[in-house]
Amino acid sequence: MQVNAKIYQETLYLQVAGELDEHTAHYARMAMDNQLESADFKQVIIDLSKLEFMDSTGIGVLIGRYKKMKQKNIPIFISNPSVQADKIFRMTALYDVMPKIN
Repeated sequence: MQVNAKIYQETLYLQVAGELDEHTAHYARMAMDNQLESADFKQVIIDLSKLEFMDSTGIGVLIGRYKKMKQKNIPIFISNPSVQADKIFRMTALYDVMPKIN
């Protein structure tokens, strides 16, 4: 599991790579929260192109980050979801709260 971050033009870009599951959830949560709490930005784009696997715990991690940003009125978008991540987002209607962008 790896979380990379950069800020460009008031957008925080987070790239999540590897597996987001019960074994990596704690690290992912901490890594994402460090970025979400320490930077000045107006929106978040989470790139899932290198996400190899995600289970329900991983979904919970993303929903938790969404809730934190919603309190600050900062939208989160999903970019480049892997085939597996895209299937999960469609089945769970997560794109309704974290829209997919190109």
